[in-house]
Amino acid sequence: MPHLRDSLIGTKVGEAPQPSTQSPPSTSTHSTRYTKDIVESRSNTASHRIPPLAILSFVATLAVLAYATRLALFVAPTEATMGNIQRIFYYHVPHAIIAEIFPYVNLLASAVYLFYRTKNPARALVADAYALASAELTVLFCSIGLVTGMMWARPVWGIWWTWDARLTSFFLLWILYVSYLVLRKFSSTGQTQSLAAILSIFAAVDVPIVFMSIRWWRTQHPAPVFGGDGDLDPSFYPAFIWCSLGWCLWATFVFVVRYKLERRRQLNEQAAAFATLDA
Repeated sequence: MPHLRDSLIGTKVGEAPQPSTQSPPSTSTHSTRYTKDIVESRSNTASHRIPPLAILSFVATLAVLAYATRLALFVAPTEATMGNIQRIFYYHVPHAIIAEIFPYVNLLASAVYLFYRTKNPARALVADAYALASAELTVLFCSIGLVTGMMWARPVWGIWWTWDARLTSFFLLWILYVSYLVLRKFSSTGQTQSLAAILSIFAAVDVPIVFMSIRWWRTQHPAPVFGGDGDLDPSFYPAFIWCSLGWCLWATFVFVVRYKLERRRQLNEQAAAFATLDA
């Protein structure tokens, strides 16, 4: 009975407690926002309903990927020198491109988190959810890029791997974002999110190095297929464009889902903390 307890404080024995004339403490803007987010999270969790737009996006993405796969495997002409092994190109290159986009999403979200972490914690947590989701997508697409690259290299070069500038810098990008996730997972300090945000700034520096490596140094990796010595024949364009579009849609879909899951985890964690304080 906190209200009765508060009204009895300061009264004399035998004296009836006087009604409090003080207005209840005002709720801060951040607490109001937290409470609203938590209520929305609980209602969404209770309903377990998938939004129709999410279903439509998922179906559209699968349709584009199916059409792109048909073009890449059965319609696009067979490359004269490498044969059918060249078809890995339609999967390797889009994944490598996407793996170089999400680090900048992570960088922007991390910068927003660092800016708002004391000024607006609610907004900072939203940015942190974006940062985590983009880092995980970077690791995923870097991994696929590395694996598909090695699958192509073995029959074409005769080796699985070589430490040239492009492969080494791309592998370093993978290591940096794996380190980012490991830091977030196992760090015991209270500044885990801030430390990870700072790490993301250094990790993003590697992206232009990856992109420019085959222009700055002589590498075993093929020359750029757009605007370079290894210009792609126009007959390969439809398969490449549709594959790039399909995997970009897929990456966006997974990114949004992962962000939503992280936001739900944050709000549930806040709800549990408030419940503990109210107990």
